[in-house]
Amino acid sequence: MKSEPIFVMDGAIAMPSGHARGPWDPRSLHGGAPGALLAREIERAQPGAEMAVVRLTFDFLGAVPLAALEARAWVVRPGRRMQVVDAELRAQGKVVLRASAVRLRRAPQSAGATAVTPFAGDGPQTACPSPFPIDGELGFHRTGMELLFANGTTYGFGPAQTWFRLARPLVDAEPPTPLQRVVAAADFGNGVSRVLDFDTHLFVNTDLTVHLEREAVGEWIMLDAATTIGPSGAGLATSTVFDTRGRIGIAAQSLFVEAR
Repeated sequence: MKSEPIFVMDGAIAMPSGHARGPWDPRSLHGGAPGALLAREIERAQPGAEMAVVRLTFDFLGAVPLAALEARAWVVRPGRRMQVVDAELRAQGKVVLRASAVRLRRAPQSAGATAVTPFAGDGPQTACPSPFPIDGELGFHRTGMELLFANGTTYGFGPAQTWFRLARPLVDAEPPTPLQRVVAAADFGNGVSRVLDFDTHLFVNTDLTVHLEREAVGEWIMLDAATTIGPSGAGLATSTVFDTRGRIGIAAQSLFVEAR
């Protein structure tokens, strides 16, 4: 993992690097970077040492700028078994990203637990490398994350199976947590499974919801993603989420679609 982080903390302020930049506007961030930053705050909200996040929903209230960001999270429904945690990200005093999470108490696996559903296909060791160059222009999809396409899918049109790994620390020198890795990857679903051309259309996700049946293991996260576009200027991207052991959950994004 490269040493230059995606965010540098200055007290309570997170300063994004160019590695957080998104594909739509060089002045704005890719949704996976600030989403993972808010996931970090949600994990840190106390009391929560014995809790695991099982559902996390983000609402993007506007473009997240490449500027100083203030993240905070707070418990709105305390409990020993279940908690609800809200979080927000502010830029220049304005809320640009809001999140809500459900945390459940970690417990030994129950006798009725189902077996892990494995991923049937190429693992990260045999998948095809990303088409994005890693030198020159900085961006979350170029230098913040590593992408590998599996089972013959490519960065073209239609469904895709893509492995993701953070290429550098999310914050300072901290090792990213499993939840942060999942959120960083989950926001790529609509991009890797696009059905429209970037040059002719916008198809920006307005939200992201992730449901997890277990915590991810290892560095690599895989999305089995597909996008559909409705007749009224909206779309939906859905992803089944895997680690190298098997399925860990699902993710969904509502899309705003508009011709350029």
